[in-house]
This record gives sequence, structure tokens and C-alpha cells, in this order.
Amino acid sequence: MGIFDSFNINASGLTAQRYRMDIISQNLANANTTRTEDGTPYVRKVVTFAEKDSQTPFSKVLNSATDRYSGDGVKVSSVSDDTWTPMNTVYEPSNPDADANGYVTYPNVNTVTEMTNLIDASNSYQANATAFTASKDIASRGLQLGQQS
Repeated sequence: MGIFDSFNINASGLTAQRYRMDIISQNLANANTTRTEDGTPYVRKVVTFAEKDSQTPFSKVLNSATDRYSGDGVKVSSVSDDTWTPMNTVYEPSNPDADANGYVTYPNVNTVTEMTNLIDASNSYQANATAFTASKDIASRGLQLGQQS
């Protein structure tokens, strides 16, 4: 593991969490969107992460006596629609998007869940930023020790 590998790992975490926050913001912005371009209500998006450089599975690296490190950070593996959470239906017969029975289908976005996920993503981002700073300080201190010799 080189001196800059930890920077790349922390940077991948920062990028992934920032992207997750972008998707959460998109979900919150569309929490009341009853009609998208295709005429259906907005569907909540979910970000899935995966280990970067997953050619070597984590368990294989963990069990190997010769390998000391696993992966090279994190990557966004997919952004998918949340199909397991039901859509919200509200009785609003005066709404132009109401069906024949007067019900409007609203997105399956729960603002409490989204805000909780946003706090989680923000804390993860901050942890990666702190780790990046620690790596930078260690590298800087190593350079200072090298100059003193």
C-alpha cells in the first residue's frame, strides 16, 4: 500500500457519500411529484455501494496470509427504484391527478426516512473527511521526519 492509496480510498468514500446525498436530495425534492414525464408518480431512488476493485472478494483477502489489504475503497454499484415500499394514496377528488375513485397516488418517499438517511450520509462523509485529514497529517509528518534526517 503506497502513501497515496489512503487518499484514494478516502476520496472514493467522499465521492460515494456525496452522490448518495444528491440522490436523497432528489427524493426529497420530488416527495410530492404526482406526475413525471411518463405520467406516473415519482418513485424513490436508492443508492447501492460496492467494494471497489472487487476482483478479489473480501473473504478471500481476509483469509489469505499473504494479502494485507482488501479493496481500494467504495463505488456506487447502482441507483435503483424502490419497488418494495408502497406508494402513498390520498383521497383528493379535486386533484387533476386523481383516479376515478378520487385517489391520488403520491411517491413512496418518506421525509423522515430520507432525513435520517441524509444524516447518515453526512456523518459518513464527515468520517471520510476526518480520515483523509489524518492520512494527510501522517504523510506530512513523515515528510518532515525525512527532511530532518
